[in-house]
Amino acid sequence: MSLWRRPALLIAITAVLMLAAGGAVGYVVGTSSPGNDSVEAGFARDMITHHQQAVDMAMYEWQNGSDETMKAVAYDIATSQSAEMGMYRSWLRQWGVQLSSGEPMAWAGEEHAHDSEAAGGLMPGMATDEQLAEFKTTTGTDADVMFANLMIDHHIGGVDMAKAALDLTDDELVADAAQRTITVQQAEIENLEGHRDRILSTVEN
Repeated sequence: MSLWRRPALLIAITAVLMLAAGGAVGYVVGTSSPGNDSVEAGFARDMITHHQQAVDMAMYEWQNGSDETMKAVAYDIATSQSAEMGMYRSWLRQWGVQLSSGEPMAWAGEEHAHDSEAAGGLMPGMATDEQLAEFKTTTGTDADVMFANLMIDHHIGGVDMAKAALDLTDDELVADAAQRTITVQQAEIENLEGHRDRILSTVEN
């Protein structure tokens, strides 16, 4: 059986490689470490949580969708974001700070913290429990379309979080990761929109 057919194994391998890379890069950049209440630590913690939901949604689509291209997009999202989660965990351990926090978006300032509170404590773009429950009743084309819609919103929120981090951090490592998130997820938003519209047009015809 190929690695492509064994998602858990490939995700685990990718995450380990990214974790090692994150630690090596952090060592090269310097010895000063962000503190527990820093923008950098808060951003890393929140991105782990944000990415975990994306991975869960992507793996459901990969297993239950019907459009092969959309399933491949989902698989790519699952593997890449699992790897980034490993990188963020590596940073937090290297910095000697907490791996989790009960205050989403607190690092981003009062405005963003209030936005999170107004959204029921969810970070930007995250699906609600009700949306996830509905998504996990779908299969086939319905799963393809709902996955695209949920992930587009999720990526828009992720881009907003990365932009906030980019504005607030002076850590080169974190700034590079935030910029990469903006670039990659904006491209994925366009990709998801294109495939969703293609699927919908096929159904309508």
